[in-house]
Amino acid sequence: MELLHFNGPVWRPPFEATSQLLQVTAGCTHHRCKFCSLYGTQKFRISPMEEIETDLKVIQLYQPRAHRVFLTGANPMALTFSRLADIALLIRKYLRDGQPTIGCFARITDISRKTDEDLRNLHQLGFDYISIGTESGDDDVLTRMDKGYQSADIVEQCHRLDDAGIHYNLTYLTGLAGHGLSERNALRTAHIFSQTHPASINFVSLTLFPDSILYAEMQHGEYTPATEHERLDELVTLIRNLDCKTQLIGNTVSNPVTFTGYLPTDRDLLIHDLQTSKAALSEDNLEKYRKSIKSL
Repeated sequence: MELLHFNGPVWRPPFEATSQLLQVTAGCTHHRCKFCSLYGTQKFRISPMEEIETDLKVIQLYQPRAHRVFLTGANPMALTFSRLADIALLIRKYLRDGQPTIGCFARITDISRKTDEDLRNLHQLGFDYISIGTESGDDDVLTRMDKGYQSADIVEQCHRLDDAGIHYNLTYLTGLAGHGLSERNALRTAHIFSQTHPASINFVSLTLFPDSILYAEMQHGEYTPATEHERLDELVTLIRNLDCKTQLIGNTVSNPVTFTGYLPTDRDLLIHDLQTSKAALSEDNLEKYRKSIKSL
């Protein structure tokens, strides 16, 4: 059996579970977020077009009716418009039976480097429902974690995606602000996210691994993680204050209490379930679960 080209770790959002994966980049262009250990020492790599076309020939053989293709790498949207357009045309050439849409991870800064015309054309070429690792809408947290942009940039670039017709999914990282700052982070993020129109907000709970910068800061007493109960309160605060129609998804291994629902219809139910879980689960048991996680 022919093998596809994958170099290093491969990640995808849970809702892309049925999508055909296609490597077009490996690693991350930014690679400075203090909490992240997903890509280790891997340097950013752009897959040669010949390699991508070879993989598409294999995919055509086994999945000719693929309905969706997810481009792997931390932020393939960093590629130039012309490169992304060429990849989209290759996908159409080899998977014309499925007429697939195209998803990928993106940084806010990747979007800002595209013109409005670029974004409209990418949508016409099939790019839709891209996943943006926003993590927070609190400027202090974004700066502390070296995300490389501010909350106003999130709003501006999401509005540009709206105008281009590209749907998007945002990510929120509970516990990221640290001990004692969860409520502020949730309130500030609710204010920012409520100015956007995400198809979904995906919740991941901060889990630190030894090869992250933030883990080292924690070891040196420079950062104190939020408690597990703080994180559940943080979720309640965020959900209570979000003012947008969207799907909420918190079902990764990092979430000791999993949940999914829609706003605004499921708001009260989600809050009730989270508060009930907090009352039923001890901090010690939740911490044991966190420490048992070996990989995201």
